[in-house]
Amino acid sequence: MTYIKFVCESLKAFCVGQPIYTSGISARIAEEYGLPKEKAAAAVAVAFKRIIDDMSVPNLRFYQKGTYYLTAQTPFGEVGIDKERLIADKYLLPHNGYETGLAVLHRLGLTTQIPKERCFVSNKVKNRARMDSKLGVFVRPPKTTVNAQNKAYLQVLDVLEVMEKAPVDAEQPYVLLANYIEQAGLEYVVLLSTAAKHYNKKTIMELKRIMSEGETNK
Repeated sequence: MTYIKFVCESLKAFCVGQPIYTSGISARIAEEYGLPKEKAAAAVAVAFKRIIDDMSVPNLRFYQKGTYYLTAQTPFGEVGIDKERLIADKYLLPHNGYETGLAVLHRLGLTTQIPKERCFVSNKVKNRARMDSKLGVFVRPPKTTVNAQNKAYLQVLDVLEVMEKAPVDAEQPYVLLANYIEQAGLEYVVLLSTAAKHYNKKTIMELKRIMSEGETNK
């Protein structure tokens, strides 16, 4: 089987809009044909270019170097690449980050305002916050390395950190947060210890208020 045919067969496993990374396919070719990684990557790059040029897979589209996707025609035009998956692959998966900012407050019901931009915290971001103009999202480094165990705790504490400046218009925001913490199975002792290590005193006070109002409304 030629490299081009191998790539064409591999594309059948992808859904419309799903990002297709040449790195993943080149790794498979390297294993299948016993090629060095560099040679496999070069072969895949050439194969994708020829497939696009020859329209061997008519619905294959180029997004950026190393990334392609399959499209489909709809009454509203062609289906684009799944930006949510791109964000997740680049900044969040497997447990490298989480969403933060006003979008999370809106999702929790703390504010009715829909933010103009979304913000993410990620281990992949070093030194300073920046705008990812390609994906249209703001990203910043974490206060501490994000992992599977702490990301839900850090997300809640981020909410508390910005609540004072956020357009919170829920009637009982602290009760809402207390309910969320309970439903998510988060422990206050872990929230308090994490806040003490990485957040300011204001955040700790907000957390204690949630504990108090949550108990009062049970």
